[in-house]
Amino acid sequence: MTEILPSYVNGAWWTPDAADAGVAARAAEVRDASTGELVARVSTEGLDLGAALQYARTVGQRSLGELTFHQRAVLLKQLALVLTERKSELYELSSRTGATKQDSWVDIDGGIGVLFTYSSKGRREMPNAKVYVDGAVENLSKDGSFLGRHIYTRLPGVAVQINAFNFPVWGSLEKFAPAFLAGMPTVVKPATPTGYLAEAFVRILVESGLLPEGSLQLVSGSVPDLFDHLRLGDLVAFTGSASTAEKLRAHDSVQTGGVRFTSETDSINASVLGTDATPGTPEFDAYVKQLVAEMTTKAGQKCTAIRRAIVPAASVDAVIDAVRSRIAERVVVGDPRAEGVTMGPLASLAQRDEVLRQVGRLEAAGGELVIGSMDAPSVIQAEDATGTASDGAFVGPMLLRFADAASPALHEVEAFGPVASIVGYDTVADAVALVARGGGSLVTSVATHDPEVAVALASGIAAYNGRVLFLDRDDARSSTGHGSPLPNLVHGGPGRAGGGEELGGIRAVLHHMQRTAVQGSPEMLTALTGVWHTGAISQPGGVHPFRKSLAELRIGDQVVSASRTVTLEDIETFAAFTGDTFYAHMDEDAAAANPFFPGRVAHGYLLVSWAAGLFVDAAPGPVLANSGLENLRFITPVSPGDTIRVELTAKQITPRETDEYGEVRWDAVLKNQNDELVATYDVLTLVAKELAPASASASASVE
Repeated sequence: MTEILPSYVNGAWWTPDAADAGVAARAAEVRDASTGELVARVSTEGLDLGAALQYARTVGQRSLGELTFHQRAVLLKQLALVLTERKSELYELSSRTGATKQDSWVDIDGGIGVLFTYSSKGRREMPNAKVYVDGAVENLSKDGSFLGRHIYTRLPGVAVQINAFNFPVWGSLEKFAPAFLAGMPTVVKPATPTGYLAEAFVRILVESGLLPEGSLQLVSGSVPDLFDHLRLGDLVAFTGSASTAEKLRAHDSVQTGGVRFTSETDSINASVLGTDATPGTPEFDAYVKQLVAEMTTKAGQKCTAIRRAIVPAASVDAVIDAVRSRIAERVVVGDPRAEGVTMGPLASLAQRDEVLRQVGRLEAAGGELVIGSMDAPSVIQAEDATGTASDGAFVGPMLLRFADAASPALHEVEAFGPVASIVGYDTVADAVALVARGGGSLVTSVATHDPEVAVALASGIAAYNGRVLFLDRDDARSSTGHGSPLPNLVHGGPGRAGGGEELGGIRAVLHHMQRTAVQGSPEMLTALTGVWHTGAISQPGGVHPFRKSLAELRIGDQVVSASRTVTLEDIETFAAFTGDTFYAHMDEDAAAANPFFPGRVAHGYLLVSWAAGLFVDAAPGPVLANSGLENLRFITPVSPGDTIRVELTAKQITPRETDEYGEVRWDAVLKNQNDELVATYDVLTLVAKELAPASASASASVE
């Protein structure tokens, strides 16, 4: 008898009591999508879910809490490399779910890519710290002694991630990566029909020995009492049907218990063909190619797939003909393990029956089946596969035409398979109204090369969508496509789409953290944030900070420079040398007539250049390079005869986990002889972690 799929909880693999014959009999059966062969049995009977959650809140929180954002980011890359080395194992299993090699690439390589992306973003966009600072400092007192700003700290509970059957790897990893980077332990609950693939990737990660203890657990099977065990500080990220999401959202733990709940649900996504995209244009061809791809990739089992093709009324027949031709030429239905197959079966017989039922509803509501059939399609069977093709969950691509654009079913009924509906529109305003009738979508795409059409559609449909893709001849070859969420961009949507957000770069990390306003003195905020604030203790004098390695440098180390006087000759020399002869620097009368200047003034960039000369220590040393300048503001004009000086303070120190250097952010302040603020900015330098022989060091400043 096929064994029950194990869970990974409390730091060990767990299965129900093998001695209890009734457990196996009650376990859910999971079968090969193409052949009907039994793959696994699934049950959580006897699992102590409350203990698993508590293990995450204690052991997982502790182990992740010992790490900084950068240390977690490095681990994400290492986990991605481990999965990459063993992804052939995942591909082999993935074919049993009905996924073709291309489908598996989207799921498996796409999931691994999310880990790589968040590893990179974590190291580039977050501090090597445990607190994330949000926004600028707010001065709450006249003398600068009382400040406020916002910080993010990780939630103290567990992230429970409930995933759908269609993307068992990507769907899990796109939730796990930002939670892990935030420092929040994860419990993954995969969908039963494809849970064996999720179990496989979790097993690979566990065997790597890289996972901090308690940071990732897997529950293979149902969790009927899950929400009864949740509490304030926990988070649930759900992907699935809108109806299930609403039931979960209504639970007391969410409504009054403080449990965060975010959902990404099915939506009636649309694709609009612009009025300019007539047959024969590149946009028309790209539209048809994308529509067929979205109907057939993963056999249409994608929450982002196109369900409504909204096209100019005059082009409806041409689109249908083009889609029919492309399907006939490109789409081969069968067992993914068979040569030449481009579209596999649905994930299960139950899913097949549900898709056909929903197509029946669309037909009953006025949809005319113009491509495809409700009958079982002819399929190609793999030579070495056991079982028979007749036991597979096969459905061919289907396109329904709606003459009545106002039909409620067109905008409300989703057949979660290789099924789309096409409807015509007369004006751009009509197209906007049709998109909106979907009640909120994950994505709408628009094929147009006319900027006016694009602007009109965007202004009308953006509020109804989490993402809008504009497709034309310029990006058709490079576009990732209508149905491909990217880790850099938000995945989610309003209304029926669930109202939540996932991914979106660091935004997803912050979903797993609490934003808190903190108030206090500059010294206290410096301690809380790890970022020096004006008014906090500084250490001027002594060893020049540029002579200190990261191991020696401290927040607040400071250079207070001598003064330098600006002359008219300096201004004119700089103007001649750079070619910047803007009248404010060269024409006394014109400058005096300008409301911002008292007369001729020094170039702002002259002052910044001089500032570097005033604060730099030029000898080779631990400062390896000047890597940038940010947040530059010119405040008080400097006239001939004025003097300037600079205060440079170590503001933030960010060691790099995988390099022998780190980044130091310096607070630069220029003042004149009256102690008035002339300019402020941040200087970024790369600094060695340890002192090296002078002969091996680079220049202290790259200007």
